[in-house]
Amino acid sequence: MSTALARRSEGVWAAAWRRMKADKVGIGAMFVVIACLVLVLGTLTGVVASGWQREVAVPNAPPTLMGPAPAEDLGTVAAQQGPSLDISDIDPLAPKYKEWAERAKTYATAERPRDLTRPLGGDRLGRDVLEKVLKGSQVSIVVGLLAAVIATLIGTVLGAISGFFGGKIGDILEWLYNVFTAMPDILLIFAFAAVLGRGIVPVAMILALTGWTGIYRLIRAEFMKHSVREYVRSAEAIGASRFSRMFKHILPNVSHVALVQLSLHVVGFIKYEVILSYLGLGVSVDQVSWGTMLQEAQSELILGYWWQLAAVTGMMAIFVTGFALFTDALRDALDPKLRGLE
Repeated sequence: MSTALARRSEGVWAAAWRRMKADKVGIGAMFVVIACLVLVLGTLTGVVASGWQREVAVPNAPPTLMGPAPAEDLGTVAAQQGPSLDISDIDPLAPKYKEWAERAKTYATAERPRDLTRPLGGDRLGRDVLEKVLKGSQVSIVVGLLAAVIATLIGTVLGAISGFFGGKIGDILEWLYNVFTAMPDILLIFAFAAVLGRGIVPVAMILALTGWTGIYRLIRAEFMKHSVREYVRSAEAIGASRFSRMFKHILPNVSHVALVQLSLHVVGFIKYEVILSYLGLGVSVDQVSWGTMLQEAQSELILGYWWQLAAVTGMMAIFVTGFALFTDALRDALDPKLRGLE
């Protein structure tokens, strides 16, 4: 009896944390997400991957487990890229091909000794792929999380106001929702990108301004449903304010919906950032992200250098899977339907 009474007296968040601790998969995923965020914090402060731009290895150095490439092959790729015709009008990088070929030959003859291998390999300039993928995770994860949090806040607040108050306020917000959903998402993203420019904050704002509509629709429906339930009517009868009813009574009972959308949007926004950076509309040229690395890996893969692509996709899979499992566990812990089964 005392245990049952103690559980009844628990707050919403205390009960959610107790259920969360019982989910071993969710706890494991939480530690994966925390580890990724710690790495992001390390790259932001310069503790990790601060020298990602340094050319520390020979061009396209293989991963350490593969062993070094034959010395006579180290300058082959760069030498092959030296065109016999003058195509500088077509390719502005053409004058650099001969220079790169000479540099590659220099590395091969050990006049400027560089590492022949790196833990995850090197790119075409000899930069460490491991440091690049860690630095790229900073940009992609920060953009995905920041955009998803902003979009979730916008959608939740507007959906709560529209669903709780209705009337003219709801009509105005519905009109705003219809304006943003009238155009395909990708076209709207490109339009905002042309106006706001490139960089971490502009890309995050672009994605947030185009991604709040789905969250708004779901939260609006949940608030319309909960605002007429008995527990909300009881809170109104004892004098609870509208703000209290909206955000202290209803919101905890619909928070699992927002968390699911947050999880989906983080994954989706990371993909959109990758697409934008791949197309040259994302981060600036002096930064690296998973999108810019995939753009580089496209040409490298044709030549058989697969390690940069493997590093990016592996890091993306670890973070996205861990984040999805963590938010699923958190959603189950906060789901009001599961509280009644205890």
